Amino acid sequence: MALQSRELPGTSTPHWMQELDHAFDQEQGRKPHMTDSRHHIAAPLPSRGARRRSFRMLAAIAVLCAGVVSGCTSEQFQKGYIVPDGALEQIPIGASQDQVLIVMGTPSTVATLSGEVFYYISQRAERKIGFMNQEVIDQRVVAVYFDKNRTVARLANYGLKDGKVFDFISRTTPTSGQELSFLTPLFKIVSLRPS
Repeated sequence: MALQSRELPGTSTPHWMQELDHAFDQEQGRKPHMTDSRHHIAAPLPSRGARRRSFRMLAAIAVLCAGVVSGCTSEQFQKGYIVPDGALEQIPIGASQDQVLIVMGTPSTVATLSGEVFYYISQRAERKIGFMNQEVIDQRVVAVYFDKNRTVARLANYGLKDGKVFDFISRTTPTSGQELSFLTPLFKIVSLRPS
């Protein structure tokens, strides 16, 4: 059967398309009504152009919703030094500076207090929604203290607890003026989220 390109009077939809719509309506159990004495056609249907515009609008809305939902996922970022698993356990008291460098690598910064100190600084930040700024959620400073013989005297893993610098290894707050004056600026830039 050849498709006809003629249009029914009063419509812009080609005849063959209207016949397909009519057949579909009959399959779905819809009742046709008379618009022309020669043809039974279902309730007035939107033109092909209107259906195409509707489809495009739905596709645009779906893409927009997918973009919004993907932007709602949280991302985490690790900056600075990442302490390898078990690294601190591999550094016994009395280990040499060379052993520390082999296990931990190059420090973020070095200071001289009552002996040399290697500081390894790391920061974890989170962005809750894709277009928002990152918020620092944790900052750690691993400190390896050496004595005058350049062997490990003690280890510390500093972070913030209740807004104060806290050593998570010895479970204490540093009290030495010189040590605290060096650590405090490292944590000044941190703005932890409220608990």
